[in-house]
Amino acid sequence: MKNLFTGLFLCISITLFSQVNFQGKAVYKSKTTFDMNRFSGRQMSEERKKQIMSRMKNMLEKTYVLNFTKEKSVYKEEAKLATPGSGKGFRFGGFGGGTKYKNIKEGKFLESTESFGKKFLIKESAEQPNWELGSETKQIGNYTCFKATLVKKTNALDWRNMRRRRGGNDKKKDSVKAQKITKEIEIPKDVIVTAWYTPQIPVNNGPGNYWGLPGLILEINEGRTTILCSEITMNPSEKIEIKAPTKGKKVTREEYTTIMKKKMEEMREMFRNRRRDKGGRRGFH
Repeated sequence: MKNLFTGLFLCISITLFSQVNFQGKAVYKSKTTFDMNRFSGRQMSEERKKQIMSRMKNMLEKTYVLNFTKEKSVYKEEAKLATPGSGKGFRFGGFGGGTKYKNIKEGKFLESTESFGKKFLIKESAEQPNWELGSETKQIGNYTCFKATLVKKTNALDWRNMRRRRGGNDKKKDSVKAQKITKEIEIPKDVIVTAWYTPQIPVNNGPGNYWGLPGLILEINEGRTTILCSEITMNPSEKIEIKAPTKGKKVTREEYTTIMKKKMEEMREMFRNRRRDKGGRRGFH
């Protein structure tokens, strides 16, 4: 009987995914943990820490939608209304939400994003990820998922992997600490990524830049961030045309990283000048 149901399921899956106009929609919840005690030291009150964490919630907890076919996908943050009284929340480094487009057949990645008020179109090549497939399984919703791991080079702009260097002296004065805070924070060169994918949805796609497994990736664990699929719809009634983004200054990932590092250094210098000269105003260009 079990073999009968398995065979029936495979027949249904083959029929579903062989359709010319096949499309799927997956909703992902992303959550990043953040330890205020490690970054703020003892000088900040518990009440102040709670206030900051409340404002950071919009940055630490997000919802994304992945619309995909067998070859293409668009991954975008879901727009949501701000909680009353929370304001706009934190936006790290002036970065706005963007759209990630993948065309696996053509080996093309495009990311449309806005940073410091300027739009960029980042182009990358889709190199096959070096996943190590495991035999461990777990259930996510109605899907049986298999484990895969990957050692990934970190992005110098990814604040989610930032950590405080060991040996920082929390007893120093606030003024000294503020000047050295960027020197006390580091990003590891590599991070281990754990993925859970399901062959029941035989498309080699997933959230963000993740792909290359024999099934849709339903969960990603990277550092302090977990991305978990909460909803899947096959062939939704409302079809969405998956188009590559076209707006923004065209740059490579390396060029974009260089531009952002320069802008962030200018921002830090501006803040230093303000502290040195509280009475004056310095512009940012």
